[in-house]
Amino acid sequence: MAKISNRGSRASAPQPAGTPAQAGSPPHESEKISELARDTVAPGAVMTGNQGVKIGDDQNSLKLGLRGPTLMEDFHLREKITHFDHERIPERVVHARGAAAHGIFQVYEDLSDLTKASVLTDTSHQTPVFVRFSTVAGSRGSSDCARDVRGFAVKFYTSEGVWDLVGNNIPVFFIQDAIKFPDLIHAVKPEPNNEIPQAASAHDTFWDFASLTPECVHTLMWVMSDRGLPRSFAMMEGFGVHTFRLVNAAGKSRFVKFHWKPLKGVKSLVWDEAQKISGKDSDFHRRDMFDAIERGDFPEWEMGLQIVEEEDEFKFDFDLLDPTKLIPEELVPVRRVGKLTLNRNPDNYFAETEQVAFHTGHVVPGIDFTNDPLLQGRLFSYIDTQLRRVGPNFAELPINRPLTPVHNNQRDAMGRAVIDQGRVAYFPNRLGGGCPMHSPAAADAFVTYAERIDGAKIRARSDSFSDHFSQATQFWNSMSDWEQTHIADAFAFELNQVVDEEVRHHVMNELLVNIADALAQAVSAQTGIKIAPVGTPENPTPSAPSPSGPLRPGAKNLTSAALSQDKVGNTIKGRKIAILGGDGVDAKQLKAVESALKANGAIGELIAAHAGTITDSAGKPQKVDRAAPNAPSVVYDAAIVLGGASAAALAKSGLAIHFVNEAYRHGKPLAAIGNGVLLLQACALPAARAEDGVLVGDTEKVIDGLVAALLHHRFPRRAVAAVPA
Repeated sequence: MAKISNRGSRASAPQPAGTPAQAGSPPHESEKISELARDTVAPGAVMTGNQGVKIGDDQNSLKLGLRGPTLMEDFHLREKITHFDHERIPERVVHARGAAAHGIFQVYEDLSDLTKASVLTDTSHQTPVFVRFSTVAGSRGSSDCARDVRGFAVKFYTSEGVWDLVGNNIPVFFIQDAIKFPDLIHAVKPEPNNEIPQAASAHDTFWDFASLTPECVHTLMWVMSDRGLPRSFAMMEGFGVHTFRLVNAAGKSRFVKFHWKPLKGVKSLVWDEAQKISGKDSDFHRRDMFDAIERGDFPEWEMGLQIVEEEDEFKFDFDLLDPTKLIPEELVPVRRVGKLTLNRNPDNYFAETEQVAFHTGHVVPGIDFTNDPLLQGRLFSYIDTQLRRVGPNFAELPINRPLTPVHNNQRDAMGRAVIDQGRVAYFPNRLGGGCPMHSPAAADAFVTYAERIDGAKIRARSDSFSDHFSQATQFWNSMSDWEQTHIADAFAFELNQVVDEEVRHHVMNELLVNIADALAQAVSAQTGIKIAPVGTPENPTPSAPSPSGPLRPGAKNLTSAALSQDKVGNTIKGRKIAILGGDGVDAKQLKAVESALKANGAIGELIAAHAGTITDSAGKPQKVDRAAPNAPSVVYDAAIVLGGASAAALAKSGLAIHFVNEAYRHGKPLAAIGNGVLLLQACALPAARAEDGVLVGDTEKVIDGLVAALLHHRFPRRAVAAVPA
């Protein structure tokens, strides 16, 4: 196949300062992944069938006479229709809706004291990666902005083979043992009698399951927080979830938790905003990432490690093998060891994003597993899923193919892409010269860590897995006041969608009351669910034996500052700001705003009453980026109203007034220069105050204030009651 060249927009896209791509290697290192499988249609190319036979007519099927029946012998028709009929592979059961990108990873320092994995020891090498983000519960056609856990799966094409770090944007999971995963997903998926609701947990079956499964509560706190509604993929954290092992060349093992820390900071949507975005632009997250990469604003994360020595395994008051628990960063700081940069969009969504096959069992020497019972089940489930979904030869697909040579005795099966030669397909053998043979150097091969295990076969859980509420309480305690309000509102929204009163009762009185009194009271006030803890006359017995165990002593006072998003960021790169104007808009103000936003890496879009162009105060045409009817406030991070002759018309525009009121209710920075304040006055907002993220004044003052306000992302404590609906 012919090799395709980069599309112009990618080849010319600048590398941001300090990214690994400036370290001296060829540009777009990640393109090595799919070079062998690319094809392009050169000018003048002749159409052929899949077997290379030239086609003279692709417009008409072969018929018996002009109006006669179509003939079965039309091999081109049958080939074309058959291929079309099979263009879709089975949808993933979970993580079906995804978006992905190519990139590179480069480690900052030699970590050979911790691991022999070259991807974490060779500081000179840029490892190609393919990263797929996804929602868990919805189908491929669902919205990006559903309240859900997000998948964060990274495929490293290392010099020692493929390593898949298959994680989420939340560091813990709903269940402790993989045997419960089918139950969890069956409960959260659309109910089977009516296939409703799509991509939502706000229904009876999910909360019925949750009320009987208290190990869910810690993850529920994360999902019901704003973490379940990320602003963008580039503004959410990633976690490996499980405790893994790092093993060095001497065979020394340490426990490790993997983190991804976004360089743009951790930012989220609010629920009303997310719901509206789902209606206005269901592709909000995938569009954001695709556009950012195309313009050279490459998403970046730093890899972080939490390292625990083997001898410290039992020093915590939770079990390291429990996937519903995190290690507070105050106890074990996150050590940032490398950078992940996404710098190239896929050429073909199906061939890459849809056919990519991740598996937690894809590891390289120096990275190993623990006995986490959820991880152990995933080691079976992922390979089984890929065999069903993509086929036994999924590793031969270009997006899954390792960069290292593959030599083994596996043969045949559907979708075989390799033509194997010779008659030997077994080991040991003499006829093939003993090849492929075992690695002669044990240090180069994967060797499972020799953990000593001594115990009886048993179906049970360790008592160290029994405390389900302490870290949920810690999460609540760590939130700011507005974050706690959002969590309570989320639980209330979900439970108000639940019809069965018994389910509602048990969520309140077996889960929420055991997390925090303030949470239970706030949810009770919005749902009408009476607080009647188990053991009271109103609720004398639990609905099922509770395995939750007692709350740890002192847990009611636990906090962790790392869990809250109530922090000021250090960059506004990638933020999208609406610039509201019209005919007669002040030309100097427009130029100053656009220049300042561009200098800070933000994107300004000029919005006017109509598409095409407007005429500024200097008589020059200015391109309108979006017409007002196609520019909802929910897809922007802030808005600035420009002065000039356009200001009076904006102040009379119903669309503009709705835009500003809605943005204000969502806590977004708002600014007005000069007589642009007329629009803010028409909205009857409270008096403009910089501390509330509302700025008015001259050009320089307002621009500086807007940039500072954007570092806060939003201002959720505004007195929104005064704002018209």
